[in-house]
Amino acid sequence: MSDTWPNAARGTEETGIRRAAVIGAGSMGAGIAAQFANAGIPVDLLDLPGIGPQNRNAPAEAGVTRQLGIGGFTVPEAAALVRPGNVEDHLGRLSAADWIIEAVVENAALKKDLYARIALHRKPDAIVSSNTSTLLRGTLTSEMSDDVASHFLITHFFNPPRHMELLEVVADPDVPDEIVERVHRAGRAVLGKTTVACFDTPGFIANRIGCYWMAVAAIEAERHALRVEEADAVLAVFGVPRTGIFGLLDLVGLDLVPPVWGSLAHSLPAHDAIHRHDLSTHPIVLRQLEAGRLGRKSGDGFFRNDKTGTREALDLEIGEYRPLALVAAADLPAAGRDPKALIDAAGRYGDYAWSVFSHLVVYAAETVEEIAQSADALDTAVSLGYGWRQGPFALAERVGLSDIAARLAAEGRRVPVELQRAALRGTFLINGQLTAEGRRAPRIIQETPVARLEDAGDGIGIFRLTSKMGVIGPETFDVLEAALDKAGGDLRALVIAGETRRAFSAGVNLRHFLSLMDRADALDAFLERGQRAYERLRLAPVPVVAAVRGLALGGGCELMLHCDAVVAHVETRIGLPEATLGILPGWGGCTRMLDRCLSLGAADPTAAAARAFTILRAGTVAANAREAQSIGYLDRTAAIAMHLDDVERVAIEMANRMAEGYRAPEPAAISLAGGAAAAMLMAGVPPLSDTDADWHETVGRDMAAVLTGQPGGEAPWSAAPSQMHVLERAAVLRMVGRPQTRAAIDRIVA
Repeated sequence: MSDTWPNAARGTEETGIRRAAVIGAGSMGAGIAAQFANAGIPVDLLDLPGIGPQNRNAPAEAGVTRQLGIGGFTVPEAAALVRPGNVEDHLGRLSAADWIIEAVVENAALKKDLYARIALHRKPDAIVSSNTSTLLRGTLTSEMSDDVASHFLITHFFNPPRHMELLEVVADPDVPDEIVERVHRAGRAVLGKTTVACFDTPGFIANRIGCYWMAVAAIEAERHALRVEEADAVLAVFGVPRTGIFGLLDLVGLDLVPPVWGSLAHSLPAHDAIHRHDLSTHPIVLRQLEAGRLGRKSGDGFFRNDKTGTREALDLEIGEYRPLALVAAADLPAAGRDPKALIDAAGRYGDYAWSVFSHLVVYAAETVEEIAQSADALDTAVSLGYGWRQGPFALAERVGLSDIAARLAAEGRRVPVELQRAALRGTFLINGQLTAEGRRAPRIIQETPVARLEDAGDGIGIFRLTSKMGVIGPETFDVLEAALDKAGGDLRALVIAGETRRAFSAGVNLRHFLSLMDRADALDAFLERGQRAYERLRLAPVPVVAAVRGLALGGGCELMLHCDAVVAHVETRIGLPEATLGILPGWGGCTRMLDRCLSLGAADPTAAAARAFTILRAGTVAANAREAQSIGYLDRTAAIAMHLDDVERVAIEMANRMAEGYRAPEPAAISLAGGAAAAMLMAGVPPLSDTDADWHETVGRDMAAVLTGQPGGEAPWSAAPSQMHVLERAAVLRMVGRPQTRAAIDRIVA
């Protein structure tokens, strides 16, 4: 990576957050600082001064080092944007910060003292927020000046800050709307979070509901005499994380139950249902704590590995470990696919599922008006904060609101008023269903089962890959070619996008590719069609912008490489892994990567070929968009979006701007080093010792030949893209005839 950090994430400039400060360099504080850096925002990270005069910034530096070790930064170079310091020597730095986040220990007196010191240095319009998870805003502002209080909010992050999407925001009427809105905008554009407004109540939303659910799930499992594996398998039907309840408790750490669950119970009135399922005082936890079993951090909790590495589970009845007995989906009603079938089923599994589910729905309905602005907000917070596929209200709608209310009444249990209302109108959710992006239904211009062309308005078309994981086959090209036919006529710009958050495109449909491997003419025609379509895309008379998120691999990465511009989610995985299957990128990927390497400063054709060869032979896949910039899959001007659901919107806006006065690129020849350079590329490759060493070497030779233009002669020469495409196709046709290549593709397809 160059010494110059790439552009800040798209949209950050509109938030007014140009510099941040985080006080507290523990796992949360340092993680928050790292996420600012990932967005390209410089940040001061302050902590207590180190002991001794040698390095008073040691605690803050340790926080940065820890984030480097656990993956808090997208790339190591991002750490350069974090400036360590300490709260005795460097509080003056706060005067440059637009947003100051406090993330120190959960001690109200300590926090209040810190706020008084912050007030001496903050600039008048700077936002101050606390990452507290247990203290109320009202408590923290009780001694705060009106000036600071009017800019003070709670911003509750979830761990790890880089990857957990939820950010709970607590304000108050004394905070101006523009300040609250600024935090929500910055939380999304700078930090990549889905922000949810919460009321100032204990546990806010996610932990209030999530902690209650965990307590009920654990206690009811023992009451219904379920094994821990059984409870986890039953709960998985509801779309909760694969850990289930007992695996999740082990992950969280049982030593946190008394302070976290105990604090929540202490803060809530006696009539709150959490007191009827108080996990902090229940024997199911206390027995574990007495035995020193804290979960993963101690190596033993409700699960452990014995000395031989065999997985064991705790028997809740006798308190001893026994061999793990996994529950197969076939052992559950409806093969574990239908929550309603599960809770309607007779027997231990159904009874347990209904008990946990009904308690959850009742509690959510009882508390929603107290803790959240809407049922949608509660569902969003729980699903994002705890990794559920759906929140409790969406789950209740799926099961049937009237059925739930009727069963509760039949059992003599109280039916909350909000549940009664929802049952009458058929929904909890004001807007019907939660949607990821809230887009209007597009007008479809053309569609096949795997792709469609949409009208985004203003003459902008969206070519959308709709197959599973966006895989590309002949019907994909049908729609792409139709889109290109309209470019310059009905369409003044084109955006390429995937269907889901998971994938832009995972590449070629390997089943179709495999079906062509024994028919050279058919495979050659398929490859040529892709090359022709992608090259038309590159030279289109209108701007083409790729909106990339999730996976962009193989043929999907090649598609992206042929676009004028790219908007990528920061966590997008991008790469050309074809070498791992014994083939090479045959839809112009070798051509584009060589041309990209030539433009990245390796003007010498041999150096450019060597760089491209290193990337392609390793099948390099960038773990995120910042890493993709350092490799060369993305250029330094690529727009990086921190929030998944901003990618397509930004791409449309960019395409609209680019359309004004757009001029298509001119076809240009590519400088090739010639065959002499091919041997030099291979000479620098260390021999492999595995059983497929000869195959790997042959794959490398094929790649080196294409990237240097070796079939065209030993001397350097210039090739048109069409000539490079011929070399790519010829190499792929040779490669697919090798048994190791077929076996590698068979393993993926199987």
